[in-house]
Amino acid sequence: MNIRVLVWALCVLSLFLTTACKHTPVQEKKDSTVTASVKMSDDSSDFVYITDVAPDVILEIRYYSTYNFVGKRIDGYLAPTAMLTHRAADSLRAVCDDLKQLGYRLKIYDAYRPQMAVDHFVRWGEDLGDTAMKRFFYPNVDKSRLFELDYIARQSGHSRGSTLDLTLFDMRTEKEVDMGGTFDWFGRESHPDYGGNPETGTYQPDSASITETQFANRMILRSAMLRHGFKPYDCEWWHFTLNDEPYPDTYFTFPIELKKAN
Repeated sequence: MNIRVLVWALCVLSLFLTTACKHTPVQEKKDSTVTASVKMSDDSSDFVYITDVAPDVILEIRYYSTYNFVGKRIDGYLAPTAMLTHRAADSLRAVCDDLKQLGYRLKIYDAYRPQMAVDHFVRWGEDLGDTAMKRFFYPNVDKSRLFELDYIARQSGHSRGSTLDLTLFDMRTEKEVDMGGTFDWFGRESHPDYGGNPETGTYQPDSASITETQFANRMILRSAMLRHGFKPYDCEWWHFTLNDEPYPDTYFTFPIELKKAN
């Protein structure tokens, strides 16, 4: 084979491995299409505000703000609060109690996500001219490939009500813990195995890796979540879903809003 062709091919492969989100088990992989078997519901009766169950959490609801990969408040986020199914919130409370003994609190970026918000992401993803936030969240990924690489999908596990995105907050320093990457960064750096083996917690440095401390911080969060019944997602260190989620086939549509006063 021509040497120049071989070098070009290796460069293309390297770029793909750097940006693509590897395929995941069926239950964790983002749903790329809406099928006839999907059940939609606007019933919020089994949902709770996370802070009612786990008052120690800190909320930073990115999709209520404009600091997100779209650059606008996302449809369905009518209040800066977070909701989960009751079962998921109860398990999260156990995580909070566990980590509080180590000097940490949980900071939540997103939890239940209404289908209308996912639809907003899809419309944005199809508008290839809107790249206002590219340099902050996806500088190394061409926007035309966001669906192909599973960064944007037509359905999300968040809409089933038992998935959330979160990080650690250090009560001693009064700052977020350094995880070696930011929430919603589209790239290889967000994968839990970037810098080590998350199954064993072993740090494995390479030329483009995070530090040993940053990897260890990711493992603190991951271990606590797994101990209390959550499973990880292998493309995002911040993303976890309750193993025994009560609505595995139902996607909810009601907006996130504050309780109405009586």
